[in-house]
Amino acid sequence: MTLAIIVQARAGSSRLPGKVLEPLGAASVLARVLARCRRLEGLDDLVCAVPDSAGNDAVAAEAKACGAHVVRGSETDVLSRYADAARAVGADEVVRVTSDCPFFDPEVCRQVVALLRESGADYANNTMIAGFPQGLDCEAFPAELLFKAERQAKAPADREHVTAWMRRQHAVSMACLRGPGGDAGALRWTLDYPEDLDFCRAVFERLGDARAAWIDYPKLAALCRSTPELAAINAAHADPSRASVAAAASIVRDYTFPQAD
Repeated sequence: MTLAIIVQARAGSSRLPGKVLEPLGAASVLARVLARCRRLEGLDDLVCAVPDSAGNDAVAAEAKACGAHVVRGSETDVLSRYADAARAVGADEVVRVTSDCPFFDPEVCRQVVALLRESGADYANNTMIAGFPQGLDCEAFPAELLFKAERQAKAPADREHVTAWMRRQHAVSMACLRGPGGDAGALRWTLDYPEDLDFCRAVFERLGDARAAWIDYPKLAALCRSTPELAAINAAHADPSRASVAAAASIVRDYTFPQAD
């Protein structure tokens, strides 16, 4: 059973162009994401799916320099780009991660993958219930479901958003790893606005490169609670009314906090 993380990355962004190549401490945002992904327990292949346009050559070069397997494809048909990436490494199981999550937590992801395998569900994520900070999102599913979506999804939105078609199919059973909720669900660690980049850099400045590079979800959440001025940097872009679609998940499992060091 070959497990692959596929990280979609591109240079274009309407609000923050070139964000994945922005420096974050001593490395780029993309390098931070890929390094964290590589720490997923049981990972066989790390793939970066990059558009094949010349404007994305620098992104592809950075991913390759980070040791990722780079697969290039359509910028707008992200679903086909993902399917090509899965085929390129012979993946049996796929984890989908986006490149704008520099605090991606491999332990949260490990629990999502375990949920997929142990529950018998066709698809698992940690976002159907808004219990985690924005920026820890991950989805796990069999490659065969991805290939089925590639064959059958027709709407442009379904081709752009990769898993939208899967999540609308009544025959697809879904599982969700539920975060603790409360104030955690209101935190914003994703990278979409200049203020988000300011927040990420402030974390690195406060903790130093070595600590910030690997800080996990529980410790970063604790830092945000104890240092409210830090979380306030990009709080204007937080979405406290993030919708939960828990009804779509036939199986729900609570996140298990790792034992304290």
